[in-house]
Amino acid sequence: MALSISAAVLLGIIVFVLLKGGYVRVGPMLACTLFGFTLAATGLAPAINSGLTSLAGLVSSF
Repeated sequence: MALSISAAVLLGIIVFVLLKGGYVRVGPMLACTLFGFTLAATGLAPAINSGLTSLAGLVSSF
């Protein structure tokens, strides 16, 4: 049985675990989140999306 999970949910879980574990503080987490939203509004967003899609395809082939 294959389990499909979106990258946003997976990254959200990772960030939550890192925040609760004390590895990442709230300030840097907010800065990275705002950077991500800003980057998504640029022309680089389609290239990042296709790169993540290719990486997901590579990982799922294992």
